[in-house]
Amino acid sequence: MTYFVAVAETGSISSAAGGLHVSPTAVASALTELERVFGTHLVVRRKARGVSLTPAGSYLHSRAADLLRQADDLELNVASGGAELNGPLVIGCYATVAPTVVPPLLAWFADNHPKVQVRVVEGSQTELPHRLLAGELELAVVYDLNLPTGLNSVVLYEAPAYVLLPARHRLAKQATVSLRELADDPMILLDVPPAAQHTMTLFDRAGVEPVVALHASDFELTRSLVARGMGYAILIQRPAVSQSYEGLPVVVKEIRPAVRPIRVKAVWPEAVRLTDRGRALLDFARDPGIENVPGSSRRAPRSR
Repeated sequence: MTYFVAVAETGSISSAAGGLHVSPTAVASALTELERVFGTHLVVRRKARGVSLTPAGSYLHSRAADLLRQADDLELNVASGGAELNGPLVIGCYATVAPTVVPPLLAWFADNHPKVQVRVVEGSQTELPHRLLAGELELAVVYDLNLPTGLNSVVLYEAPAYVLLPARHRLAKQATVSLRELADDPMILLDVPPAAQHTMTLFDRAGVEPVVALHASDFELTRSLVARGMGYAILIQRPAVSQSYEGLPVVVKEIRPAVRPIRVKAVWPEAVRLTDRGRALLDFARDPGIENVPGSSRRAPRSR
């Protein structure tokens, strides 16, 4: 089965053999034996042009990766009778969410399941779901915005957008700030999806056209530019400190009228059964251990 998956993903018996460090003859023999077991052709072999999957082969490939992952999970944990989790866990996290969510997850695994090797992949809102569906990640933590179909999800927490102002801004002493009050001020746009689209949607709903003075592709750079007095920003994640990297003060203000909060979710492919390690991560992320995210509001977990 491992040889078949390698052939399906490389499109070539020789390439699969090279990646597995075995001979092409061994891979070809394994394919022949697998076809005998299932009683059907799984691949079409074309000399010098690699292989292509038959409909039966495509179906098997869609299930095989999950079966192999379960087999690995069983092999890793059976020695302890399932009492101790062991093995790799690869999770993805949207880049601006990672500094808030990832440290408590890693600390919890280190304290409770030290034999689990957790690897975190930071990425964009667009990239991570596709890497999930490609089998490169087991779980990902992302915003509930523009997600593709085919994913299960659990809400971890909710966070409303807010206005970040320089400490000396004329509105800094107000309890709340309306987007209309900022219509003539320069805005620093965190120009990464889906943050930029979400920000512009908020202004569109308020009937205001913002004055975009600067574009930034980094969360902390955006905060630093605001602290320097170069404009305001609309952000979602809330660091516990009210200073930029340079130590300059910034002020957080709620938006008036209140805007709908954005949900942060853990997502994984519908067709994939989570490993025990993945389920342990979900259990921790849904309990009070992660609800103390700055600026978040907790709601009952929901699956979809």
